[in-house]
This record gives sequence, structure tokens and C-alpha cells, in this order.
Amino acid sequence: MTFVDAYVAEFGQEMATTRALLARVPEARAEWRPHPKSRPLGELAQHIANLVGYAEPIVRRTEWDASASGGAQPAMAPFSSTAALLASFDANVISARAAIAAATDAEMAEPWALKRGSTVIFALPRAVALRTFLLNHLVHHRGQLSVYLRLLDVPLPSVYGPTADEAR
Repeated sequence: MTFVDAYVAEFGQEMATTRALLARVPEARAEWRPHPKSRPLGELAQHIANLVGYAEPIVRRTEWDASASGGAQPAMAPFSSTAALLASFDANVISARAAIAAATDAEMAEPWALKRGSTVIFALPRAVALRTFLLNHLVHHRGQLSVYLRLLDVPLPSVYGPTADEAR
């Protein structure tokens, strides 16, 4: 099995889990935050949906300049509703999966850099950037989202096993 094949399979599982959690976001509570330093619920949920859009720049470019003057950026939709959140997430998943599946393992070994202007934040092989900057980053924020939802008494879906609210 190639890296790309393995990653596409893992990506699919993680995206299904993520979608199940995003579907629970109560849009009436979008501005709620557990702490003044925390992002509002809707912003956190939309950030998760937007993160999936990073796959294409990782796979199809050699670098991404995150500064405002850095050229074309992945679309970063703001939160407006749970339905719109899921629609943007689904669209990002479709394009991300297609970009990743079309790549070769040799391309995944090529370097990719995240920059802010002329400053290189990090440079990694694409495979590592996909794993860390995209997938691990998404899972981190998904964990935060599950805490937000628990604090709002929203039943949590199964993630890596049953939750107190649902059994697999």
C-alpha cells in the first residue's frame, strides 16, 4: 500500500468523524465561548471546516504564503449556519480527497513550506505537512469542539469509540 492510499483511507475516516461532530453545532449558540480567550463556537467549527481546504495548497504547490499579500489563499468561509458549515466542509473534503488521491508518493516526499512573507514558518515533506499541518491540526481543534459541545450539553457522536451519549 502506498502512502497516498493509506492517507486517503485515514483521511476518509477522520473526515466522517469530523462531519458527525460538526453536524451537532447548534447555530443558535454560535457566539458562545467557554472562556473570554477562546474562539466563539461558530468560528471554531468553521475553522475546522476551512482547515480541510489546506490540502490542495499542500499537494499542488511548493509553498503557501499565509500573509495577506501571499496570493491565492484557500477559501475561508465565515460561520453563518450549521447547514452552510457542513456544505463548505463537504466541498473542502471532496476537493482535498481528489488532490491527495491524484498525488504520487514521490510528490509526497517533496518539500513544502509555509511562509509569512519572506519568513519560512516551516518546511517539511508534503506527507508530513498533510499529517501535521492538516490532519493533526484538525484533530486538535475537533477535540476543542467536542469540549465546547459537552459544555453546552450537546450529545457527542462516537469519535474513536463510544461516548457517554452514544454507543457504536
